[in-house]
Amino acid sequence: MPLMQSSAEHLPFIDAVPSDQAIATADALVQAELGSGDRAALHPSIPVRTEPQFSELVEAEHARLAAGEARDSGIDLSRYEALDAPAKGDIEGWKATLQKAYASAEYLRGREINLGLLETYGKNAWLIGNSQLEDVLKSLGKEVEAMKLEQEAVEQARKAAQESVRGEMQSLEEGWRMGVGGGGEVEAGSP
Repeated sequence: MPLMQSSAEHLPFIDAVPSDQAIATADALVQAELGSGDRAALHPSIPVRTEPQFSELVEAEHARLAAGEARDSGIDLSRYEALDAPAKGDIEGWKATLQKAYASAEYLRGREINLGLLETYGKNAWLIGNSQLEDVLKSLGKEVEAMKLEQEAVEQARKAAQESVRGEMQSLEEGWRMGVGGGGEVEAGSP
């Protein structure tokens, strides 16, 4: 099997684990090449991180969570209850009551539409929709499993390819060492 079939810079299945000294030397070389040694400096292609802009409501919720206060309540259901008429002559009270009535009417209108759809198409349409979503989820799960199996097969093939050339790599490395050693001996012997 020829050695130059693929260009693998790292052969994890046949390379020896580097020593702590080799790792420290490599880290030192990387830091020297970076220049200033500033780990906070990012690569120019990495976009600058922007600070998030939250609304006042979200900021208030963050403050409440940071203070450890308990949540008062969730959705205010009082807006869907029957409204009491304000006192005669209270214009602001009538405006507030009218706004609440509009919100309640909009909720009830949406509810009426949904109940009409349920009556027209029946609960089976909703159940069929859920069944279709479950089928989509199952097919995606099968795709994920197939991709995992494919990845495992590629990894096993890669390991087998590396293991099959282990002897050739070792003999080439020994030949290289002997050649370099022989060259050193020749240079040491020449005047």
